[in-house]
Amino acid sequence: MFGSKKQPAIRSLIGEGTVIQGTLRFSDGLRIDGEIQGDVIASANDTSILVISEKAKVTGTVKAGHVIINGTVIGPVESNHLLELQPKAHIQGDVVYEALEMHQGATIEGALHRISGSAGRGVAPALVEDKPSLKLLATGNDK
Repeated sequence: MFGSKKQPAIRSLIGEGTVIQGTLRFSDGLRIDGEIQGDVIASANDTSILVISEKAKVTGTVKAGHVIINGTVIGPVESNHLLELQPKAHIQGDVVYEALEMHQGATIEGALHRISGSAGRGVAPALVEDKPSLKLLATGNDK
């Protein structure tokens, strides 16, 4: 499904210890190891990959084609191709995705909305499906 498209190279890095305030727009690939206080948005009509590492924190909207998260995002996340949530991923906000891969330990505090293929891209999630949204809070502290 996703193997037919070549992933863009990661050309930019926000290093650990770096804090950026404001909107960050990028094309191709971006890896974040630091902190972003603002939106992180891939160029429109662009295949893109965004990696938010274990030590990274983004406070704002995240939008890209292929999103891999192992850090913290406080704000909505939108992935119009594949969203990968690795074991230390923590999202506080609504999530919009076409395909989702979620590892044990990842947490989402917000609603999940699935978009369907290219017909759903760019359409508000509420317009894509008539189903009620799923609220998910997985803490791993079941006793």
